[in-house]
Amino acid sequence: MSKLVRQRWEGDFDRGLARRDRRACDYDAYVPDHLVNRPLKLDGDVAADVADAERAITRLNVDASTLIGTEALARILLRAEAVASSRIEGLEVGSRRLLRAEVARELGDESIDVTAAEVLGNIDAMVWAIESVTLDQEISLSHILEIHRRLLVGTRMDEHAGRIRTEQNWIGGSGYNPCAADFVPPPAKMVKGLLNDLCAFCNEDSLPAVAQAAIAHAQFETIHPFVDGNGRTGRALVHLVLRRRGLASRVLPPVSLILATWSRDYITRLDGTRYLGRPSSPEAHEGLNRWIGLFAAACTRAVRDATSFEERTAELQADWKSRLGNVRAGSTADLLVRILPGAPIITATSATALTGRSFQATNEAIDRLLEAEILTQINVGRRNRAFEAKDVVVAFTALERRLASPSGNTRTSPPARSVPRRPSN
Repeated sequence: MSKLVRQRWEGDFDRGLARRDRRACDYDAYVPDHLVNRPLKLDGDVAADVADAERAITRLNVDASTLIGTEALARILLRAEAVASSRIEGLEVGSRRLLRAEVARELGDESIDVTAAEVLGNIDAMVWAIESVTLDQEISLSHILEIHRRLLVGTRMDEHAGRIRTEQNWIGGSGYNPCAADFVPPPAKMVKGLLNDLCAFCNEDSLPAVAQAAIAHAQFETIHPFVDGNGRTGRALVHLVLRRRGLASRVLPPVSLILATWSRDYITRLDGTRYLGRPSSPEAHEGLNRWIGLFAAACTRAVRDATSFEERTAELQADWKSRLGNVRAGSTADLLVRILPGAPIITATSATALTGRSFQATNEAIDRLLEAEILTQINVGRRNRAFEAKDVVVAFTALERRLASPSGNTRTSPPARSVPRRPSN
């Protein structure tokens, strides 16, 4: 049975803190039930929402190759997912700023943009996560620890990267003690056992994949196993589950962008999964179903908006080819047109690697796209030369703005959270 365990916080009288921050207190830490062998039942309407979400994600993965290149779509949606997951944690960065920081890093420039560097770490962790697990491969604790390590390595929290916490943490209240916290996760000594149970649950196949991912994410956030980076790691876990089950084998739905838009319901429904007592109780059943229903709806909405972005990108590519005139299929220029949605800012070196063509052929193709005003030359980092497909940056920003609107249209339904501005020039 899930329960509260009474713990004692000893005050710290040697740090020069305000009286309320250095006081001692008793507090209650929440210990959830294990997931393996827990009775889990979906209500009819929730089961229907889950089925809708799974059909939508499957269709996105199957249909992607009919419009723009699947790899390009996967790259841009992965970036959108990582940006959104970071934004939920308060890391705000615009798409153009992030793309330029990414290219600067590739060129070996030491970034002074700390926020962009942290978001790039999130992208790196997400890329590693989805490449590390394939169909039916087991998710292990080492996977979760490596995702976390990649998130925090090189940041101010580097010393905690990939390490399970050894101290009590909490959410809300004072930053110095858990005495008035909104939620206190399990004591540190219980964390590893709960994580091992979570991994075992993630490797089962008895539930629909979307429901399994939703439950795994809620349990991870409840365990809160790290000093920092729990939210981003927990949202990466969602995609590990969908990847292992074969549902999102190629293209990830940017579900974090929707959860960020529905942030109040997101937090409320997660809290609602934390019951006391038996897992078969009406409270436990209702709380879990309400959360799974919201998560499934977020997946369906994410796919809808991702499909709109794909269609817009296909329109851009058709326009580019029209501007270029006669473009031979399989030529370097044709390959560049295909890869730009996934890499809107390129250098001659990165474009050479992406196309697999010679440096000279790639440079000639870049010149051709510059002449057609598909690419614009920019400076990145220490005056390094790069090239930007502004149309894609505008489309990517529009995707972020659309996903921030409760109705999917920022002109008629204002964004429910902060969003990047529409790019100017």
